[in-house]
Amino acid sequence: MIENPIPWPDGKRCAVSFSFDVDAESLLHLNFRETAPTRVAMSSMLRYDVNVAVPRLIEIFRRYDMRQTFFVPGWCAETYPAMVEKIIAAGHEIGHHGYLHKRPNQQSRDEEAQSMGLGIEALVKRTGKRPVGFRAPAFAFSQNTLELLQAEGFAYDASLMGGDVPYLIGNEKGDLVELPSDYVLDDWMQYVCLGDFNYMLPIASPQRAMEVFRAEFDAAWRHGALWVTVWHPFVSAKLSRADAMVELIDYMQEKGGVWFAPLDEIAAHVRKVVASGAWTPRRDTLPYWPEPRPADAPV
Repeated sequence: MIENPIPWPDGKRCAVSFSFDVDAESLLHLNFRETAPTRVAMSSMLRYDVNVAVPRLIEIFRRYDMRQTFFVPGWCAETYPAMVEKIIAAGHEIGHHGYLHKRPNQQSRDEEAQSMGLGIEALVKRTGKRPVGFRAPAFAFSQNTLELLQAEGFAYDASLMGGDVPYLIGNEKGDLVELPSDYVLDDWMQYVCLGDFNYMLPIASPQRAMEVFRAEFDAAWRHGALWVTVWHPFVSAKLSRADAMVELIDYMQEKGGVWFAPLDEIAAHVRKVVASGAWTPRRDTLPYWPEPRPADAPV
């Protein structure tokens, strides 16, 4: 099924990464700047990230001796430094996720560069090192994002959805490792029903959500793919959903042959097998469409 499967470490059948977007109240202050102080219930819901969800996830992964990746907006790192310190102390990777979760493809190049710079500055201050991985807020990778990531020395991106295994995204200046996921592996599609954010989807049971995630995992295991889920702690670390996540990890471990790793380690492995000549990935040149299709073109 996969034309060009990547060799995983130690003969593992697939690679698995539970990645988390820790947005907290950045979503509140971005979308409701003027009325944010009046939205107390929403603030309490999003602050669940900080007070309950992230500590719970850290404990879950401690029990399994697993390290994973948490993407944190710069504003969240500044506002909740103790949360970031807990993530780092537990050995997890912190990735860049914008500054106030503004969609890059809704920003000018200069605005996006400013958000990226502020996010880097905030993470360096709280973690002591520059992030090597990036996920665009809301997956909204822009036509300028690649060049800005290159200028800042990032190693990988985890915003795009163009493959079942890692691939490269590049231009004449070089390339980055792309670690793709998909909406089918995003918990937002399963669990979120928030009128304030214009998401009015039916809320799935944890069993139904895990049925979807498990089906994707089984296929990744069968065919040698990369399985990267996108979880939002305030969404998926609720008790019943956290229980289901634990059951999913147990299932994966019982199946065997799974490489559990944070995204920075997966990106480093990609570079290693490419450099050794053991594998040659696909390379996409970005942006795909530098200009809109002419208005007078035939339709």
